[in-house]
This record gives sequence, structure tokens and C-alpha cells, in this order.
Amino acid sequence: MPQPTARARPTGHPGYSETLPRLPESAATARRLVRVALAVWDLDDLAEDGALIVSELVSNAVQHARRGSIRIVVDRPEAVRVRIGVVDFSKARPVRGEPVLEGESGRGLALVGELAEAWGTEPLPWGKQVWAELRGGESG
Repeated sequence: MPQPTARARPTGHPGYSETLPRLPESAATARRLVRVALAVWDLDDLAEDGALIVSELVSNAVQHARRGSIRIVVDRPEAVRVRIGVVDFSKARPVRGEPVLEGESGRGLALVGELAEAWGTEPLPWGKQVWAELRGGESG
């Protein structure tokens, strides 16, 4: 399995990213990537919420995006702030709908909104990134 790539960020903290197939099974790989990044940054207190958020963002991309791949991006813009993003090739912005009582549909972005400090969509020339930010306790 390919290893996630790391790159230097202006804050001096590396960012992690990985391109994955646009398949439901990619959520498990995305959760591992988020957990690894948070462990490296000593932000384990964010691991469960981060894993749930990336699962929901991947699920949304799998259901609504185009093309066969998505990209998971985990950045640390500040010492205690983490941004988790899923990049896809669709320009359609996600819509936070009302959950369907009897089904799973519609809960994803509501859950992201509850868990994240902030979330949104960044348009790209060829698609978009849907992102969510988490803030941890003060870290050295």
C-alpha cells in the first residue's frame, strides 16, 4: 500500500495527503491517515472526531463526486488546529439536508457540523475541497 506523502507547511508542521479510489472502502484508509497525522502531532484527543469527520466527507465524495479518485488532505495550520479535507473533481457544493428518519442518508454533514469547529467548501478550478477544522488542547 502506498505511504501517505508529507510536505512542509508555512507553520513548520508537515501536512499529510493521499489519493484514494472513490470507493466506500477508502474511508478506512482515510481514517488511518487522520489518526496517524494526529498521533504524530500529539493531538490524539482529536482522533475519534477526526476519524468520524473524514468518514463522512469520504462517504459524501463517493456518493456525489465524479471521476475515480479523491484526495485526502490533513494539515495543521496552527499548533492546536487541524484541517481535514477531501478533494474531488465535482464542482457541486455539498448541501446539508435534513436527515432521513429511517435511513442513513442526510446525517453526514450535520454530524460534521456538530463535531467540527468550522467546515466549508473551497472551490478549485477542476473541483472542490470540502474541509472541516478541529481544535485540540494546548500542545507543545
